Amino acid sequence: MGSPSGPPAPPGVGCSGWVPSVSRQARDSSESEARFEEALQEAQQVDKLLSEGPGDDYLEEKFPLLGVPITVKEAFSLHGMPNTSGLVNRRNVIATSDATVVSRLKQAGAIPLGVTNCSELCMWYESSNRVYGRTNNPYDLQRIVGGSSGGEGGVLAAACSVIGVGSDIGGSIRMPAFFNGVFGHKPTTGVVPNDGQFPNAHGVRTSFLCTGPMCRYAEDLEPVLRVMAGPGVSKLKLNEKVSLEKIKFHCMDHDGGSVFVSPVDKEILQAQKKVVEHIESDLGVQVQHVSIHKMKYSFQIWSAMMSSKDSNGQEAERFTDLLGDHGKPVWPLWELLKWLVGMSSHTFPAIALGLTEKLMKLNHSGNAKLVSMGKSLQEEMEALLGQDGVLLYPSHPTIAPKHHSPICMPFNFAYTAIFNVLGLPVTQCPLGLGSEGLPLGIQLVAAAYNDHLTLAVAQYLEKAFGGWVLPGKA
Repeated sequence: MGSPSGPPAPPGVGCSGWVPSVSRQARDSSESEARFEEALQEAQQVDKLLSEGPGDDYLEEKFPLLGVPITVKEAFSLHGMPNTSGLVNRRNVIATSDATVVSRLKQAGAIPLGVTNCSELCMWYESSNRVYGRTNNPYDLQRIVGGSSGGEGGVLAAACSVIGVGSDIGGSIRMPAFFNGVFGHKPTTGVVPNDGQFPNAHGVRTSFLCTGPMCRYAEDLEPVLRVMAGPGVSKLKLNEKVSLEKIKFHCMDHDGGSVFVSPVDKEILQAQKKVVEHIESDLGVQVQHVSIHKMKYSFQIWSAMMSSKDSNGQEAERFTDLLGDHGKPVWPLWELLKWLVGMSSHTFPAIALGLTEKLMKLNHSGNAKLVSMGKSLQEEMEALLGQDGVLLYPSHPTIAPKHHSPICMPFNFAYTAIFNVLGLPVTQCPLGLGSEGLPLGIQLVAAAYNDHLTLAVAQYLEKAFGGWVLPGKA
């Protein structure tokens, strides 16, 4: 029961028989903490409800996700589950309530299997921390799953879960979705509530953090987004029929050559070229190649806007305060010295971010110029896309990197991060596997509140390029 796709229950096996089979797979994946016994009891309740036969139409309207197994990024509160965000200081924190989106999914009939791994405080693109350790990519165990919603990307790719709950302030839904060959959607800012996650956004960052769905199949994004958004879904246009032939497609191959970011892999460029060629030949439209100069400064713009004050003059929360869990602030330099001798409870990327944060605050005039550039870029993007435009843009400059290597290219997340500060909806769409058996993909970007366009194009490209591929199948 329920609209989302995924492997159906075997013939003669009810919901309660399906959950244990999914659970056995999850034990060997990215799951941080599971609730299999509770999930089995909830599945049995679904079987009982189905046996009472109230009617499919009634059930679909009242419980659109009835019996669908989901997993939740550990940063979100799921009653009875840990809520550490990979911070050692919080290793004993157990959620006593559900995050708003989790509650809505449960009310829609979904069955949570557990919570999944993330990077420390959700601010790095490798999901590794001192609480749960490191999560491996199901396509190659020597590769990263991405972050910070990396555990979700891993369990979905490995077919251990059907729906994932992720959050994204710099690409934390889209990078894991790309590295693991699944779909991820960052909604238009302010549509889906962020309540009930740690750390949550404060000040200007409330305009950048987005909660959204991750799925193996493109058609699942919309029904899950509807449930997550609740009343906020009225801001979107999900009921509007999309005519693909009437969309104005734009394509940008790279950011223009930022010195802070790796060049885009040839294989990623080739995949994007194939998308353009298919759209032009199949839909009979022309894809306009664009070059937006300000995109070259994506990392600098994101960093400046993340550390800027909001309209009330409130400063963004300091990362060093979060590292101390609002107790005694962490001194990054001292933590670095401790890390060098193996005595720090923090990961190196978290310590490095704390040091970078202090350096960013020293350049007030430069930051102000970058914030202004960001606002100008937002206007330029909105004008380009209008109400009928979709931009094709790389999800990341490289395929899934090997473990630890992101520290050598720490700003590559700029390819996703720029769209957080621009407030635009983005869908990451898988494009099959490359020569090394690792996922390829592309970002689909639209103007604010035009999520329906990127979701429709994602479904179209899934049919053309195959979408998710089972690890080990190729």
